[in-house]
Amino acid sequence: MVKRVLIFDSGVGGLSVYQEIYAQLPDVQYIYAFDDAAFPYGELPESELIERTSYIVNLLVARHQIDLVVVACNTASTIVLPTLRGQLTIPVVGVVPAIKPAALLSQQKVIGLLATPATVQRAYTDSLIRQFARDCEVLRIGSTRLVEMAEQKLRGEAVDLEELREILSPWRQRVDCIVLGCTHFPLIKAEIQQAFEQPVQIVDSGKAIANRVKALLGEIPCERKEPNLTYNSAAVLPAALNTSLQAMQLQTIKSLDYPRS
Repeated sequence: MVKRVLIFDSGVGGLSVYQEIYAQLPDVQYIYAFDDAAFPYGELPESELIERTSYIVNLLVARHQIDLVVVACNTASTIVLPTLRGQLTIPVVGVVPAIKPAALLSQQKVIGLLATPATVQRAYTDSLIRQFARDCEVLRIGSTRLVEMAEQKLRGEAVDLEELREILSPWRQRVDCIVLGCTHFPLIKAEIQQAFEQPVQIVDSGKAIANRVKALLGEIPCERKEPNLTYNSAAVLPAALNTSLQAMQLQTIKSLDYPRS
């Protein structure tokens, strides 16, 4: 029987996670859902974030008989995972900033954490730093604008390198390792590297998530699977984004209605 994985995010950032998982598990059927109508999640009250995520995930788990859920959003993962794990009987995998591998990689012991404003300020992030990077100085930049840049890139727009350099300018000549603490940011990894004069190592949690999903799913039948699906809560998607989704083997776009209060 075909295994089905639901990957959920507020926007297209979770596609970076989807690509890592798909590379290891091409015979799984994927349902990618993004709540574009409420993007970005980092600006929502926690109660609304929990309500929206729980509704959408539970709806699609029931509709498609999902075997495993990936919450491919750092902001949602730090808030919603306990609720979802209490509601569902299947595994729910979240994402966290890759602080531990960055601390091991850094030679200067000065790390840059690049995430959304909500993630860099969260107590959970402070706990990760205390646990895994006690011997490092961890500099933080919280940027919603970089999330927008990643979304725009996947919609066919060019990334403004000068604007990107300005956002990252406090780290020039200071960090040697950068943690991408938002799943959107691997989509502009090449541009982030171009913004620095010095060499920097960039780490994210995509491969670790893929390894975890593979371990939890167990043996995958090698049989013909159903087409991968995409759900979106926004009314219209740009043609360039549809093209990008299709290139990633996400062929079908479905509307995702969220009940209005």
